[in-house]
Order: sequence, then C-alpha cells, then structure tokens
Amino acid sequence: MARRDQARAEAAFLRGDAGVDGRATDEETRDAAEVEKDKAREQLLRGRTYLGRELLTWLLWRSESTAAVTAHEGTDVEVVFAGRITLRGLAGDVTEVVARGAAAPYAEQVRRALDAGLLVHQARLRITHGEQIFEATLDAEFLDVRAAKLPELLTEAEDDRLLERLALAEKLSALVDALVGTFLEVRASPTWKRKVVPALKAWMQVDAEATRARA
Repeated sequence: MARRDQARAEAAFLRGDAGVDGRATDEETRDAAEVEKDKAREQLLRGRTYLGRELLTWLLWRSESTAAVTAHEGTDVEVVFAGRITLRGLAGDVTEVVARGAAAPYAEQVRRALDAGLLVHQARLRITHGEQIFEATLDAEFLDVRAAKLPELLTEAEDDRLLERLALAEKLSALVDALVGTFLEVRASPTWKRKVVPALKAWMQVDAEATRARA
C-alpha cells in the first residue's frame, strides 16, 4: 500500500498536480508556458523517444548556423554534429537512414530524409563551452550520453586526474541539460508552431527546391 501511495504521489508530481511537498497545485495559477514545459519534460523523463528526436533534429538545424545554441554559467554553448547520424521514422517505405562521414549530418540526403518525415534518433555531437570541447553520442530514447570524449586533462597526479575527469563528466552532463532546457522552453512556447516548425520545414526543403530550379 505504501509503495502504491508513493507511486501515485510521484505521478502527481510529474504531472504537475502536486508540488515537492505533496500538496496539490493549481495549474490555473501557473504560467501556460511553464505548464507546457513541465509536460514536455515529463515526456522526456518517461523515455518517449519522439520528443527526443525533435530535440536532436532541432539541434541539427540550430547548429548549422554555427551560432551558440544556449549558454551555461554565462558562457556560450556551441554545438556541431560530427560523424555518424541515424534518422528514424514511424511509417513509410524507409523507416531508418544511417549516414556516415565527417560532414554527413549536413548532407543534402539527410535533409531529404528529414523532409520525408524521419527525425534524428542518434548523433555524435561536438559541444564547445569556452575553450573546452566535449564529444558525445546522444540517443533520443533516453538522451543517454554514450562514448563521450572529454577535454584534455590538465592535472598530472593520478588522484587529481580522477577528480578532474569526474568534474568534466559532470560538466558534460550539465551542458546537455542546458541544451535540453533551452529546447523545452522553445518547444513549449507559442512560437514553436508559428515560427520554428515553418523554419525547420523550409530548411529541410531548401536544397530540394534548388535542385528543381536548376533542372
């Protein structure tokens, strides 16, 4: 019984129906954008891959401009997709596309696949924060960090190197959280459907339109 009550309390908290103290919250008094953001975060926490794919696809679009995607502790966070990228869809003749190569994520074939309805499911990211450069493979299902490459260690003593490595791993996690948080703010805002989605679709179709124009 106690476990069941605890599970219900945790579910209520994830839905936003209760606060950390277990007391009910009134969604009518909360900002609409905050409510939507909480719902989106809940989807990510429950491992719903579709929103994770939207995140990685949005990141790919944002990264092509080479501008900072977000900031962490007052310093810009820049993202570049590098190497292998996997796209997946729910229906259609082709439900998975894998592209390999240094510039593969930005290839015209990838945009065509995105325009056909696929979304980025797994990708290798290079994340720059100040002078530090991290690399990590992100999977849309749980946004797990896989095969991470940390910046070069500066300390020489073995114990200090271990602590520095742990600190860098925690920082990488914080940077990924910052990217997720920025995406959720955009995804929950009214501009998502009005501006961001049309811009994404135009970006996916631009090369195809240029090809038709040349033909």
